[in-house]
Formats: sequence, structure tokens, C-alpha cells
Amino acid sequence: MRAMMLESVGTPLKLVDRPDPMPGVGEIRLKVEACAVCRTDLHVADGDLLHPKLPLIPGHEIVGIIDSVGKGVARSRIGRRVGVPWLGRTCGHCPYCLAENENLCDQPDFTGYTRDGGFASHVIADTQFAFDLDPDVDPVSLAPLLCAGLIGWRCLKKVGDSKRLGIYGFGAAAHIVAQIAIWQGREIFAFTRPGDKPAQEFARSLGAAWAGSSNESPPVQLDAAIIFAPVGDLVPIALGAVRKGGRVVCGGIHMSDIPAMAYTLLWEERELVSVANLTRRDAEEFFPIAKRAQVRTHTKVYPLEQANQALDDLREGRLTGAAVLVP
Repeated sequence: MRAMMLESVGTPLKLVDRPDPMPGVGEIRLKVEACAVCRTDLHVADGDLLHPKLPLIPGHEIVGIIDSVGKGVARSRIGRRVGVPWLGRTCGHCPYCLAENENLCDQPDFTGYTRDGGFASHVIADTQFAFDLDPDVDPVSLAPLLCAGLIGWRCLKKVGDSKRLGIYGFGAAAHIVAQIAIWQGREIFAFTRPGDKPAQEFARSLGAAWAGSSNESPPVQLDAAIIFAPVGDLVPIALGAVRKGGRVVCGGIHMSDIPAMAYTLLWEERELVSVANLTRRDAEEFFPIAKRAQVRTHTKVYPLEQANQALDDLREGRLTGAAVLVP
């Protein structure tokens, strides 16, 4: 198999050839069709997330065809298209797993972080954490749904029935969740990096009621806001934009430090919450809804060998939508 390998944090990925991996008990092997590039991959490569398995193959928005199965997995699964997300395995017996909060599992495995991921021609996955996908849909368009879509959906559930929704950081996750929110009848107010006119135009093209820079105030008070950008300075800004009783949801796995802020921003029963990982139930809910809402992902395709370029384009804000690697 061919793979882009992270040998040490802070260094470019290297193209390597390795023997094809073999699935173990309860595992499947996928021939990778597409793997989207997530900001979390950046956090792993840049060292924002500590203690990754090294050497490591990143990537956790994987679409592929099962070409081999391990003991305990029905051979009838061979040939099926599946998706593999960030949450790669849970223990099944900690208090969180038993309470159906497997996203908070005490002993999880994460694809492309504690186990090898999809920046490769093949990948091994736990069969219980691989979701059947539509065999007739373009795999490139499906790949961003495996994290950007799922995390966006979990964030959207956290804002309840809020009608006026602000989204800070209009990238891969935002452009998916915005389509679903608008389909649900919500108004979207998109906030981008200051001066990022292309991203603002992109948001408006998807149906956003308003789009502007993150240092601007929206034209109306928001019922809720989701922050996808990993920028702690946005927390007090978003709290200042929501009405009394409003909620701000932090959707990233990593964020820079939140600055000291006046208590009045939180007062009047405003809430600040975070979203961690995902559950299999999220996927069961999300994929049918994404289909009904006719979500269309906007992607830029890179060959596997250009994974470093894709990461750099994401790091520098040169992407509209999502980057996707194709082996």
C-alpha cells in the first residue's frame, strides 16, 4: 500500500510504501476511494493535539470499498462502500459508553490519531465503526460528511430550535451544516476571517441571510452561534452577538485560549458549551437528513502525493469548502 506518513510532529508527511495491512478480529480493510482533509489533521500534524501514535497515517474522513474482512465479520460485506470517521473504536464498558455517550469514552481509539487513517491506498477499520454509504454517489462528495458533516450535525443539535444562527468560520463543516440549517428553515449569519470576501460570497451563494467578517456585528441579535474556527478570541464575540438565553457552541477539537472576558457577556442565562467527537447515533440521524436536504459538498481534489499541499492550503485559508485526497 501507498501512504502519506507523519513520522514526527511538525514535519511534512512522507510518501511511503508498506505491505498491505490485514484485518484482525472484528475488522475490515478498505480500498480507499477518497479521504477528506480536516482541520483536526492539521492539529495532529502541527502538534496541537498531544501524543499521536507515531509514525502515523493521518486522515479520518474516509470513503472506501471493503476488500477484505477479519474473523467475525461476514464475508458478504466485501464489496460494500463504507465510511470511516474520527471515532474509530470505543471500550463499550465505561460509564459513558453504558450511558450511550460513547463520544466521551474513557478508552477510545481515533482514526488518524491513535490508529492509522485514510491518507493511504488502504486502511483498517473496526467494522462496528464503519457506516454503509450510497454506492451510487461520488465518493469525493461523500468524504467531507464523515467528520465535517457529522460534527456540524452534532453542533446543530446543540442549538435546539434556534432560528437565527451565527456560524463563525465558514469552511468545510460550516458549508455543510448551513445547507441543512437553511433546509430546516433557519436563518444563517456567516462570519469569516476579516476581509475574506470569497468566503462571504460563498456563504451567500448557499443561502446565508448575511455574511461578514468576524469582527463585525450581525444586523440582528442571534438566537445561537456555532464556532468552527479554532480561535478563542471568537468566544466573547459570539457571546456578545447572541440574545439573552442564547447558546454558543464550540465545535472544534482544539481552540486557542479563550481570553478573559466580562461576566456580563455570559450573564442573562447565555450558555457556552462544547461538542466532543461523535456517536454512531449521530451518523444514523445525519446521513438520511443530508440526503433529504440535498446537501452538496464543495470540494477540491488532490492526489494522495499532494497531501502536504492540501494541508498547507487549509492552514493558510486558501480553500472554499473541503480538500479531498484521492489515492
